[in-house]
Amino acid sequence: MSDQEKEEIIRTAIRAFPDFPSPGICFRDITPVLKDPLAFCSVIDLFEKHLRANFPKIDVIAGLDSRGFLFGPSLAQRFNIGFLLIRKKGKLPGPTESVSYSLEYGKAELEMQYDAVEPGQKVVLIDDLLATGGLGQDLYFFQEMNSNSA
Repeated sequence: MSDQEKEEIIRTAIRAFPDFPSPGICFRDITPVLKDPLAFCSVIDLFEKHLRANFPKIDVIAGLDSRGFLFGPSLAQRFNIGFLLIRKKGKLPGPTESVSYSLEYGKAELEMQYDAVEPGQKVVLIDDLLATGGLGQDLYFFQEMNSNSA
């Protein structure tokens, strides 16, 4: 199946909900992608192809709470590398490092265990969308923790 066919399968599966969760926001619901094995595999295939073409060395994949948890582990398995969680504040045990950032409809704070990433590791962050630059803030977070993020 071509990349264009995979993109169309994904595009068709994603639903739009205007003015949710607040006026002016168009929420993209990925639930149908998760229900459909072909759509889900298409997402993972395209993520994998993009990463292999653009990032020759990846040591670990990090998933952002919570939708990064849906795609990240499958992608990490494809690369035969580890997966780590970046969670909302207060959800991880042990010592953590945290960062605050802006959402499309508010603010949030994320954290990860302080020893989750070793200095010099190449980290890929996985989330479901890029809306506000919050992911860019996460890149800064990883730089502060002495890793290399892609």
